[in-house]
Amino acid sequence: MTTLHRSEKSRAKSVRKGLHPKNLHNQGYDFPALVESHPALAPHVKPNAHGELSIDFADPLAVKTLNAALLNRYYNITDWDIPEGALCPPIPGRADYIHYMADLIELGLGRKNPSIKLLDIGTGANGIYPLLACQIYGWQCVGSEISAQSLENVATIIANNPTLKDRFTLRTQHDKNHMFEGIIQAGEFFDVSVCNPPFHASLDEALKGSQLKLNNLARSRGEKKAKTKSPTLNFGGMGAELWCKGGEQLFLKKLIKESQVYSTQCQWFSSLISKADNVKPATKLMRKLGAVDIREIEMTQGNKMTRILAWTFI
Repeated sequence: MTTLHRSEKSRAKSVRKGLHPKNLHNQGYDFPALVESHPALAPHVKPNAHGELSIDFADPLAVKTLNAALLNRYYNITDWDIPEGALCPPIPGRADYIHYMADLIELGLGRKNPSIKLLDIGTGANGIYPLLACQIYGWQCVGSEISAQSLENVATIIANNPTLKDRFTLRTQHDKNHMFEGIIQAGEFFDVSVCNPPFHASLDEALKGSQLKLNNLARSRGEKKAKTKSPTLNFGGMGAELWCKGGEQLFLKKLIKESQVYSTQCQWFSSLISKADNVKPATKLMRKLGAVDIREIEMTQGNKMTRILAWTFI
């Protein structure tokens, strides 16, 4: 990744095929090993249409159990669980995000430096970014969230894993119109903030998106169409985890504008971006507000592409 002079108002784009080189999931899922470390996964593992071991990724319970197995085997996180209907993040892609943020703050894998501090905006019920950042890099992490139910669940995960107690703290966001205000405290400094924004503008839009995913999964199994009267969300998502008024574009606009207010208290702000059309207006706003370095990082996992936008004012 090219390093740009901090005084330049610039945008660098990094494109990589496949997962980050440091990602532990580069070789796919080792299902026998996962079942060995997490036997609850066993009933969900079966040969797919190509004769390879897999799970039914249209089954929310199978996806959640796979996540628990991955976190147990590769990241020493035990008893991870989420409430029914909560967003269930794909672990390899979330680990990629953390690795790319480590690249940005010039921290290599294995250099456990607890002085690095991460803020997760909207940590959800899964707490995935701080969990991975704590376990991979030993960072200090803060997860913010507006949902009391979600915070309670993450608190249980932390309680079940005592090594996280002094490294992962939770803060309640009391105002849905703010991301950083009420969370970043006076005199506090973060090396990076991460965010997985709600992608959709309505619940109906979220359900249609899930139906499309299910149809794609069905086609990959040789079926014509997913047979569901009411679409389920295979990767879950409750309320604010999936949708908000104005959708991803308006959320990003608010996030970027408020980041300027806290520009001296965070080295790198960042967010996942689901829709490619939202990149251009977001970067335009960043430049207008005085961002001195903007990075667009495209990530691929299989046939799926996601992107991160990262920006800094200092």
